[in-house]
Amino acid sequence: MKLVTAKEMKMLEQIAIHDYGMPSILLMEHAGKRLAAKCMELMDQTECRQRVWIFVGKGNNGGDGLVAARHLINNNRRVRVVLLSDPWDFQGDAKTNYAMLQQLRPEVVLNRDEIHISELKKDLHDQDLALDAIYGTGFEGTAMGLDAEVIRLLMNHPGMVVSADLPSGMEGDSGEIKGPCVCANFTLTFGLPKVGLYRDPNHEHCGEIEVVDIGLPIDLFVLPNLMVELLEANRLANHLPVRRRDSHKGTYGHVFVVGGSKGMSGAVALASQAALATGSGLVTAGVPASLHDVMEVKLTEAMTKPLPEMQPGDFSQAAADNILEFASKASSLVIGPGMGCHRTVKELLCEILPQIGIPKVIDADGLNAVAEILKEEPDFIRALPGTTVLTPHPGEMARLSGLTIEEIQGDRIGTAVKFAKAWQTVLVLKGAYTVVATPEGYAWINTSGNAGMATGGTGDVLAGMIGSLLGQGLEASAAASLGVALHGMAGDFAAETGLEGVRAGNLLEHLPRAFQMMRKQSS
Repeated sequence: MKLVTAKEMKMLEQIAIHDYGMPSILLMEHAGKRLAAKCMELMDQTECRQRVWIFVGKGNNGGDGLVAARHLINNNRRVRVVLLSDPWDFQGDAKTNYAMLQQLRPEVVLNRDEIHISELKKDLHDQDLALDAIYGTGFEGTAMGLDAEVIRLLMNHPGMVVSADLPSGMEGDSGEIKGPCVCANFTLTFGLPKVGLYRDPNHEHCGEIEVVDIGLPIDLFVLPNLMVELLEANRLANHLPVRRRDSHKGTYGHVFVVGGSKGMSGAVALASQAALATGSGLVTAGVPASLHDVMEVKLTEAMTKPLPEMQPGDFSQAAADNILEFASKASSLVIGPGMGCHRTVKELLCEILPQIGIPKVIDADGLNAVAEILKEEPDFIRALPGTTVLTPHPGEMARLSGLTIEEIQGDRIGTAVKFAKAWQTVLVLKGAYTVVATPEGYAWINTSGNAGMATGGTGDVLAGMIGSLLGQGLEASAAASLGVALHGMAGDFAAETGLEGVRAGNLLEHLPRAFQMMRKQSS
């Protein structure tokens, strides 16, 4: 499903109005009717009293709330409408809907001063349902004055809160919250979800997000200039490798995982196990020679290859020839997990990566080494042959890009797209709502996963999964997107008994279930 900015959503609505002949008031009618339906559903399924407070701003978002009020009254629900501006401030469709609502003689409160705020606090009871229709996607900045006081009232309301399109106080494009912002239990977003809804931690203000059909022509949802999407299991399932009955272990690729150093042998072990759990027929872990014996114990299904080291546990640049020779026979390469930060890692990657044409994932310490190379050779990544996938977390991305972590987190989608284009690589910016970006400027946002996955080794698992899918022949963006989604789904299954106990190894245990779930959702 596409994600849109406020400008893009307005463009779609204008196309629907002018090219398809859809009256704008009809779009508002559909939005408000769905809001009313959600309110009635919640009132019937929960202990909400049969009274709905509708907080109405002066714009089109407020107009949606006025439509909802009319439908709720017509369904015999008790409705109190709180206007945050004078009635004559309404314009266009909102003004028309206010006039229509007036014919039903609703209970209307005009919020003019602090006295009304105090009265609202007294009258809004715990079991009353509140509908937030104050600000829409055009909101920017900070709510001020009495609007801010009403939003604070809704922030502290213990009852159910439903927001129209996005929680009031949140910017629709950036997702930024610069002042008070409604904390909704449900956000009904109209037509297509807005980009700002998927920014963490502000996403917590949205509650459960539901996308509401307001009657826009389906043709508009596939316009090529809409370049940001949600990762959806039912569409990703089309990329799942098919396991043919007459296949053998060589059918599903041979992944070469290079990494490990003293004290960090677990990283390369996890990446290797993840490659196997994602369907690779053969996996070989290349590690410094002194770690070889311990890897033989750690890994049962994967093979191991000792590589030259400079000192115990640290790769030597002399490993270059061995790696290049083995990589020439492999289907894909995963390089970096647990590799360490010794200077020889940089020298080794600087020598071998420009000579490796098979699909490759650069992760963890491999990314840190590349960040050092970029200081001397800014076009290093762009010039690499074949398919390259980078999998940085925000700290690694900061080292690669020269940006601060704050700048990256402030615009995760924009940052990922900018550097995927600049480096001509598929870039996986990890974290809450992981972003997968392509050299063509497309981006996908992942919604699976949870805070329990913030533990050592989960990134190594993801690198191994993506490397496996590349080795099985998937195109880079498909391998990265599928890997990210399955990784998050496995994490969600692992967290069913509690976030605190989630470990990287748990993800491996739940990967079969994630695959099974994705296949079911595609049918």
